Amino acid sequence: MNRPLESVRLFTSKQYLAKAVEYGDLAKASVGSAKINEFQELEARFSMLAVLADNDELLREENAVCRTQQDDTHRTTLASEDQVLRCLGAALIMQWNTLPAKLQRELFEAAGDMGELLDTSALRGQIARFLHTHKNDENNGGAKERYK
Repeated sequence: MNRPLESVRLFTSKQYLAKAVEYGDLAKASVGSAKINEFQELEARFSMLAVLADNDELLREENAVCRTQQDDTHRTTLASEDQVLRCLGAALIMQWNTLPAKLQRELFEAAGDMGELLDTSALRGQIARFLHTHKNDENNGGAKERYK
């Protein structure tokens, strides 16, 4: 199973840093310039990897915070839009019987087209039943209470 490279993670920045310190200690304890150079190069590489991993972790955290804030904003926007649509719909239903028949038909057709393509007839049936059931609600104020 192939995984994207960004999901594969061997070490955290702290683990890279610990490895760099380990190679630094080995360089200090080594005898011979070849071994000292080898451990110093490994220390430098792991130090650089620690910095890169730290940067990557910070970016991931910032992206997670941004995504969370965007998700919260999106949910808030959807909730307020839903409330606006509910209020508009309730107001429209309360005035339904005062609308001209042609406008009623146009609104009914437009509302029926809002659903999924395959469910259009089922949605229109639900709308028709709803309108029939609530056709006199503006006389008794029931619609206003029902849609808040």
